[in-house]
Amino acid sequence: MQKNKKLVIVGAGEFAMIAYEYFMYDSAYDVVGFAVEQEYLEADSLYDKPIVAFEALTNNFSVADHDVFVAIPASQLNRLRTRLYQAVKKMGYKCATYISSKAFVWRNAKMGENCFIFENNTIQPFVEIGNNVILWSGNHIGHRTVIEDNCFLSSHVVVSGYCRIGQSCFLGVNSTFNDKVSVARDCIVASGALVSKDLIEPEKIYYGAPAKEMPKKSAFSVKL
Repeated sequence: MQKNKKLVIVGAGEFAMIAYEYFMYDSAYDVVGFAVEQEYLEADSLYDKPIVAFEALTNNFSVADHDVFVAIPASQLNRLRTRLYQAVKKMGYKCATYISSKAFVWRNAKMGENCFIFENNTIQPFVEIGNNVILWSGNHIGHRTVIEDNCFLSSHVVVSGYCRIGQSCFLGVNSTFNDKVSVARDCIVASGALVSKDLIEPEKIYYGAPAKEMPKKSAFSVKL
């Protein structure tokens, strides 16, 4: 595949290394470097590419010639990735979205920036996916569903048609969402949960089949 775009990855952990593999071998991007916040800068290179301080990103990689991908997982209920994504945008960079060549994305699905769509995802007609959304491997996103900004879907999540997943939610492995259900912002839906009705309280953990609220525990108390 012809490499006609330059990319800097924000992050140097496991997700950053995975993103490097996918962008380098399944996209038009050439990864030319990494960036990490100064206090976490422990090495000067990764894959023989320079790692620079995030605070000096524009000094090392021009806004005009480079795009950026923020490769941070669901840490702090997606807050860390979101903060760095917003900072990158304020610097003036365009953020790259990766869509695996082995994903099925219908032609009129809408996709935001700084998204990462792994292999074997199925994204049906009229789906809308916001900015800064991660879909790990093997999810089904049904027709007319909306995934709002900053969400993280793990693997083998089934979201049926006409659903709405609120901002910054985390959906666990094998969770299932029936048609026309909505989930409030900042929620964790646990692995294997079955959501058969709207989850209206934000910042909650929902678990079980059917899904119910975990009492006296905030979604922000979970280390992701």
